[in-house]
Amino acid sequence: MPVFEYRGLNKQGSNVRGSIDADNLRAARTKLKKDGIYVIDLKDKTKITKKTKGVKAIGTKFVGVKDLSMMTRQLATLLKASVPLVESLSAVSEQVENETLSEVISDVKNMVNEGSTFHKAIGKYPKIFNKVYMSMCEAGETSGTLDIILLRLAEFTESQNELNAKVRSAMIYPILMFVITFLLLMVLFIFVVPKIMSIFDASPDLVLPWYTKMVFELSGFLVDYWYVLIIGIFLSIVIFYNWKRTPAGSVQWDFMLLKFPIVGRIVRTIAISRFARTLSTLLAGGVPMLGAMGIVRNVVNNEILGRAIDNARDNISEGESIAGPLKKSGQFPPLVLHMISVGEKTGELETMLTQVSDSYDFQVKTEVEGLASLLEPLMIVIMGCVIGLIVFSIMMPMFELLNLGG
Repeated sequence: MPVFEYRGLNKQGSNVRGSIDADNLRAARTKLKKDGIYVIDLKDKTKITKKTKGVKAIGTKFVGVKDLSMMTRQLATLLKASVPLVESLSAVSEQVENETLSEVISDVKNMVNEGSTFHKAIGKYPKIFNKVYMSMCEAGETSGTLDIILLRLAEFTESQNELNAKVRSAMIYPILMFVITFLLLMVLFIFVVPKIMSIFDASPDLVLPWYTKMVFELSGFLVDYWYVLIIGIFLSIVIFYNWKRTPAGSVQWDFMLLKFPIVGRIVRTIAISRFARTLSTLLAGGVPMLGAMGIVRNVVNNEILGRAIDNARDNISEGESIAGPLKKSGQFPPLVLHMISVGEKTGELETMLTQVSDSYDFQVKTEVEGLASLLEPLMIVIMGCVIGLIVFSIMMPMFELLNLGG
């Protein structure tokens, strides 16, 4: 027998809600009327369940950081204005422009309305709400400061998004230049050089220099076996990706990444900035230190630094400070360790971590912009040298051919 959810008014005029078994909507209304309940809303629970499952499937689609941040700030504003959580979620679900996020929030509202806590409800969608978000919301609900926590989450999300956007925008031009250079070289080797080769082949007395022969051989290989190059690149990417996914490969790659000149310093700086800001946000939100360290371990996105944080967490559980175990790992700069140590002694660890993050965010932006400004002319020089070498390899025999013809 179908189950119907209802919302209505009893004889005393009070709001009531619940569920009732009936053959159909009319039968459900009749039963409720006999019980003295004036029906305001009546829905088939089976259809609601199916819709919720559909929302869960939709919730696995992409939701941008900007949309999530805006939603979080709107929800925090409503809660701060003393609007109940269910009503706030209902209002936010209607205001959010992202369709996926709107339906997810609507589903979260239904779960909260049925008695679930907010942090458990959003835990149904881990691809949208990460561990940091869920842990902060849990701490906010426990302490009764969910509105404040959500504001901090919005600021945290916005700062992380701004940093990521800076890195992406700075690297777009060098990557674009590399792709253009690669495509231009393929066009030269596959379409232009072979036509010039036919001219030289028609002159048996012409002796080609070694560098011209090398260019022609490479061109001939690409013309005949271009598919080998494509397959080779594809297989290399697949092999690298699978190797990097293995535990040993992940550790080796992260270790090498930290050792790369310039890039390694930027990667480490970004990771430490994320570590400091996330830990500060979690601690300020009321998340216990051990739980916060466990969450931060995954935020740094580097297995070497992650293991150092794991060791520090184990030592903290035995009563040690944070700075000491991190110093033993040798992966954190002295300035960071010093500020953490001062923060522990003065009881202002969250403030010190925020200052570390702000400092390292600025350093990341400066270094990334500097790297981008260095890569741009470097790519132009490399592209010019390669194309110049090809032109030189062709023009020299061409002059000699003209002399023979004369």
